[in-house]
Amino acid sequence: MTNSITQILHLARSGMLARFMDLDVVANNLANVNSIGFKRTRANFQELLTESGESGVGIRATQRLMDQGSLRPSQNPLDLAIQGEGFFAVRLEDGSTAYTRDGQFRLDADGQIVTADGYRLVWTGSIPTDALQIHVNPDGGVMVRQGDIWSQVGEIQLTRFANPSGLQGQGQNLWLETEVSGTPQSGTPATAGLGMIVGNALEASNVNLAQEMTHMISLQRAFEMSLRTFEFTDQMLSQAIRMRRG
Repeated sequence: MTNSITQILHLARSGMLARFMDLDVVANNLANVNSIGFKRTRANFQELLTESGESGVGIRATQRLMDQGSLRPSQNPLDLAIQGEGFFAVRLEDGSTAYTRDGQFRLDADGQIVTADGYRLVWTGSIPTDALQIHVNPDGGVMVRQGDIWSQVGEIQLTRFANPSGLQGQGQNLWLETEVSGTPQSGTPATAGLGMIVGNALEASNVNLAQEMTHMISLQRAFEMSLRTFEFTDQMLSQAIRMRRG
């Protein structure tokens, strides 16, 4: 009987730990519900079996879900959204390349197109100092107006991955290439499944607030049930031990 009670304790404990970790995932999603270009994360579970024969449940991995967020209009011509699978490439301080769906770009003091955190966008071309207006076409062509004349001064390419869910989170809405994600494939927007660029727009987070709140409530209830099971079983185990000693 003691062994059976111990197994129940293990099951309840593993259930509590798994749901506690899942609550962390949900909390992070909710914290980023208003983050531009943010992609929600889901916890994937699996059954566990120890060498002693005890079973339970645990989180196998967390999966980034790359489904499209809604597009919101913007008055900033350098606010860019992606309709499709692609990513913007940006240069990190160490010279490496990261990828993002956060298109809140601006011009820095050197006239370079940079992210809100100051990382330079990887693109071909430069913005003239006398440019009066800037516009980005769906195919990535960067147009500027000098006087009354519009001309193309460069091109923004997009990058896609065979398995974007395999990208490694870097923080600040940036992702890094991994063996799981596959090698980056860059090209002209609106070709080869790269998606197109939408100017004067931003991609909202793909977090569904109602869905995440519902999931959080169900997790809290399940955690409470596992806790009550653990406490009740612990009492039974203590009573069984006292009976044996008696």
